[in-house]
Amino acid sequence: MKQTEKMDKLWEFIASYRKSDQKSIIDSMAHHLGFTLCKSRYTTSNVDVYDGIALSIRDHLVELWNDTQHTYDEQGCKKVYYLSLEYLIGRSLRNNLVNLNLYQAYQKAVAEIGFDLEEVEELEHDAGLGNGGLGRLAACFLDSMAALKLPAYGYGIRYEYGIFQQKIENGQQVEHPDLWLSEGYPWEIPRWELSVPIKFYGHVHQYKDEQGVSRYNWLDTQDVVAVPFDVPISGYGTRTVNNLRLWSARSSKDFDFQLFNAGDFLRAVEEKQKSETISKVLYPNDTGFLGKELRLKQQYFFVSASLQDIIRRYKMSHDSFDHFPEQIAIQLNDTHPAIAVPELMRLLVDEEGLEWQKAWSIVTHVCAYTNHTVMPEALEKWSVELMDNLLPRLLQIIYDINHTFLNEVRKKRPHDVDMLRRISLIDEGDYGRNKQVRMANLAIVGSHTINGVSALHSDLLKTTIFQDFFKLFPEKFQNKTNGITPRLWLRCANPELSELISSKIGDSWITNLDDLKKLVPLAEDADFHKEWQAVKRKKKEQLAAILLERQGIELNVDSIFDVQVKRMHEYKRQLLNILYTIVLYNRIRRNPEGDYVPRTIMIGGKAAPGYYMAKLVIRLASDVGRVVNADPVLQDRLKFVFLENYSVSFAEKIIPATELSQQISTAGTEASGTGNMKFCLNGGIIIGTMDGANIEIREEVGEDNIFIFGLTTPQVMEARKKGYSPRDYYTNNPELKEALDMINSGFFNKDNPNLYNDIYNALTYDDYYMLLADFMSYCACQERVNQAYLDQEQWTKMSILNTAKIGKFSSDRTIQEYAEEIWGVEPVEIQPVEVSKR
Repeated sequence: MKQTEKMDKLWEFIASYRKSDQKSIIDSMAHHLGFTLCKSRYTTSNVDVYDGIALSIRDHLVELWNDTQHTYDEQGCKKVYYLSLEYLIGRSLRNNLVNLNLYQAYQKAVAEIGFDLEEVEELEHDAGLGNGGLGRLAACFLDSMAALKLPAYGYGIRYEYGIFQQKIENGQQVEHPDLWLSEGYPWEIPRWELSVPIKFYGHVHQYKDEQGVSRYNWLDTQDVVAVPFDVPISGYGTRTVNNLRLWSARSSKDFDFQLFNAGDFLRAVEEKQKSETISKVLYPNDTGFLGKELRLKQQYFFVSASLQDIIRRYKMSHDSFDHFPEQIAIQLNDTHPAIAVPELMRLLVDEEGLEWQKAWSIVTHVCAYTNHTVMPEALEKWSVELMDNLLPRLLQIIYDINHTFLNEVRKKRPHDVDMLRRISLIDEGDYGRNKQVRMANLAIVGSHTINGVSALHSDLLKTTIFQDFFKLFPEKFQNKTNGITPRLWLRCANPELSELISSKIGDSWITNLDDLKKLVPLAEDADFHKEWQAVKRKKKEQLAAILLERQGIELNVDSIFDVQVKRMHEYKRQLLNILYTIVLYNRIRRNPEGDYVPRTIMIGGKAAPGYYMAKLVIRLASDVGRVVNADPVLQDRLKFVFLENYSVSFAEKIIPATELSQQISTAGTEASGTGNMKFCLNGGIIIGTMDGANIEIREEVGEDNIFIFGLTTPQVMEARKKGYSPRDYYTNNPELKEALDMINSGFFNKDNPNLYNDIYNALTYDDYYMLLADFMSYCACQERVNQAYLDQEQWTKMSILNTAKIGKFSSDRTIQEYAEEIWGVEPVEIQPVEVSKR
């Protein structure tokens, strides 16, 4: 189609919409797509079309964003500020089109000029500003806050390089930089005029004010400038467009001309490079001192910038801080933003001149803390020496908070020295050496509410790692079970299933996920079964085509698609899955004529660059896949695939195609998990342990519609207490022993036969996460899976009921609970604003 013909088609389409209620956005689309066609006089690419669409959508988002901010300011409503070091946003084009009810209009417009919108969408880079569940949860929460019309703001870091691109080279994970900003990010809006200074290093000077009160100046600091970039967050079917503000580090001294003129060219730009490193990369490897320093810098950088911004916005309509707690709610997403407690104290006392007690009352009335782990080693601690050097004023404040807090506890428990030691904000180390600041303790002491993210997790907080604090402040502790946004994880990720569901029960489920229960009667309907199976088959075929193109692996779409995708970690037990794969492999080799349920096992996830064992497991998975997939004896009855470069956009392809979802962490280790919810929403059936949200999912979908195995949390604790011996399981289970011996002997890597000795030794002599203890139960459960899959009528019924009964796990429900029970914020109806007032 010639360019002139494309222009004519576009104008014809636009004319048909001129009288609709979508006139303004269609006009914007006409402007940007028309400009795209004009500037590309001879050829127009998918990239050109993507740019035109994205910019036109952004125009509309900005209009609604202005209306939203104006309404919030006019009404003086209480606002919530969500502080998270991670936001795993993924792609925004489809999500925004769906939320604004513009997808079909744009699909037609793009088709009129000879392009396919789905192909255009594939050009968008994932905004991978997170490592896994924590960042994806934060993104779901932002979506729900906007959908629920809540006055909310997100704060984070605009990492120049997001979560790394994972390449599997010679079977090993190799990290490549994620160049997500290389072609620009059309959704962001730079706000240079709102930049703020951030202090590091220097020293503290004490002085007396006019009333004789001790005051402190933080002097001779090395300052960095935090520059905000705003990303509009649209709410489904609403006029609400909230704001995600991401901070980028810039040097306060761009260039040293004196050094340059003296010929020292490298040092002339050194300050700029050092400053901008702060927002350069998501989560540096913090195994060394410099990595730890940079990570602490990142946390303080975004927290200080965000708090300064919150105070600036508050002061625009208030002359004093008397009403600060009535107007502000601050949510700390895990311990990463815990430095907000002393930083808010510093800003209120040092910068705003408040008295200590008043400032502390404000802090403890506005801050709330979400914990995401039950493992003590995962609770952040920072070296006192490091903090004294990098943030000397903050360390002073932490010591003052600790002194006051411990004195208050002494009054209640004067003789409980051990408790004082455990709850102190300072870990005294070995005889006063290697002192560390306990960031989780700091967050608890400085917050009015502490919540876990599943019923089991919240109970474990009270009985294990935070039991002392629970005894002191039982009223502070709550549970807020995690959830996922149905807009992305069903409406956008699986349009075929979404359309099927809406054709039967309407589309109210998109904003009220409990309405999926209307599907329950259809679980007995044979015709609906066929439609449901057809959708699943189509999604499996789509995934198979993607993997053939990306990784050159051909899948048997008649096999059960058995998937485990999540961050690579020992407690998530990808190794248990691999061991079972080896056992299946051996069974088929021993008895090729046997009757087997065909199975395609897929594992995907990224290992932290410095996590040796997780990276070794990836290499083993690659080697097992290479051996298994090359064996002609298997004849498509078993395939094992490591899914390279797992991401949000890749998950949107994998999850709808999955039939069996592996959620097999050791009981008592997974705080919640949200992948389990995404798979159920798309009709995937869980095989899992009684861990995290699996327990609550079992309660909702029914024990007949989930496959549960393994030790419970009390049984895990009891086994460790008695002295767990993995060697006993190894010697007493021939199939398990054979699989482990194959790993240890070099069967899967004959060129380096000792490569996996560390895995063998870890499992047979330690096995902290109890894979061997759960192995027999896991294998028996997998046999139940096989039998269920053979009865496709029963399997389809289970699949439908998983979707129908998953409504509790909408992030809308979670956020509603936060809003009512922690933040005290209410929905706000956004009013259109006259153009002259924008």
